[in-house]
Amino acid sequence: MIYDHDTIVASATASGGAIAVIRFSGEKALECCDRIFRAHSGQTLARSEGYRLHYGRILDGERVVDDVLVSVFRAPHSYTGEDSAEISCHGSSYIVGEILRLAMAAGARMAEPGEFTIRAYMAGKLDLSQAEAVADLIASSSRAAHTLASTQMRGGYSAKLDTLREKLLGLTSLLELELDFSEEDVEFADRGELARTIDGIEDEILSLRRSFALGNAIKEGVPVAIVGEPNAGKSTLLNRLLDEDRAMVSDIAGTTRDVIEEQANIGGVLFRFLDTAGIRETHDRLEQMGIERTMKSIERARIVIRMIDPCQKEEGMAELKIREDQTLLTVINKIDLCPDCTIPEGALAISARSGEGVERLKEALRDSVDTSALYHGDVVVSHSRHYEALGEALEALHDARRGLEEALPTDLLSEDIRRVIHHVGAITGKGEILSDEVLGHIFSKFCIGK
Repeated sequence: MIYDHDTIVASATASGGAIAVIRFSGEKALECCDRIFRAHSGQTLARSEGYRLHYGRILDGERVVDDVLVSVFRAPHSYTGEDSAEISCHGSSYIVGEILRLAMAAGARMAEPGEFTIRAYMAGKLDLSQAEAVADLIASSSRAAHTLASTQMRGGYSAKLDTLREKLLGLTSLLELELDFSEEDVEFADRGELARTIDGIEDEILSLRRSFALGNAIKEGVPVAIVGEPNAGKSTLLNRLLDEDRAMVSDIAGTTRDVIEEQANIGGVLFRFLDTAGIRETHDRLEQMGIERTMKSIERARIVIRMIDPCQKEEGMAELKIREDQTLLTVINKIDLCPDCTIPEGALAISARSGEGVERLKEALRDSVDTSALYHGDVVVSHSRHYEALGEALEALHDARRGLEEALPTDLLSEDIRRVIHHVGAITGKGEILSDEVLGHIFSKFCIGK
């Protein structure tokens, strides 16, 4: 990752569209763009005010490459905090390639992945968690994931962490004030009040860490294991949920030998469906391996769909157990073949083959994921980096709590609180010096134009 003020350029839109946007940023961005652009008004971009749109042509010598619009943004009122220009041209890959070639010949260099956003971070336009949310917003494939990223990018998450940080700074400032008056033997921080404040901060951090289960599931897709005995209709159900023939369906028991994973958006939430091998007693080594993978899929699933064929006696699934943090949906399949079968209380009756009852199953899946916190603006953690930082902050907070109970000296208590601030600050980058290695890892996941 390069951290400098060179003029950088890149396409900010995906290829294949009717219109493309090419972005410049840097101290010489406008001058560089002027070398290849001629406005019909005759005005140069370098003399233009910010937030102005100019119509003209991209020229390669006397050859017209394209008729374009150029938007001008002046520092510090731009995405990167630098002078910037955005060329809106026709989306032809040839035209985009020619403009990029001319831009580099005019003095710009190709931006690295995430370099525009890292410049925004360095300029204080975004904090680190907001910068990560930019990538999440681009990658979002459901309403819930979009809402999660939007809330984080708009600063709701950062505001929560800033409030926590202010409380912690209040604690350590009182403790360090005592150090300044150590010879007076006074206590500015009432130890009982200090303990109550630490307990309150601990509750807030625990609440944030608990939200990670939801946030990670929404970001990556809620894992759903479809399990049952062989020939219960698991693969047929998967194909029905996906509206395509993804899994091979056969009347021969044990056709599915491995876990098949596919995604579907249901009610604004992305689900990752795991079609698993049927569970039964078998001496077939390959089938046994498939069953072992089925059990692993059940372990990592947030929702387990238990498929039952009422036309045959169920044997292998009777002992199925799930954790408290998992949801079990019992589904009685093939009701078109066994219309007189008994439906247990709480079970869903469907025909995966005809589609009867599948919409009710989709509703049950959607209802199993409580996203109300997202749409009410609550803070939800979705990055494992944040989750780990909060865990380290919690450990430091526990040390501070023990220090209070053991009446440790003020300087040691203050050091523990400072460690909590250090880990909370690592999430947003505020008050935290992050290494180039960490920043490089975060921003390497971005696309070139961001």
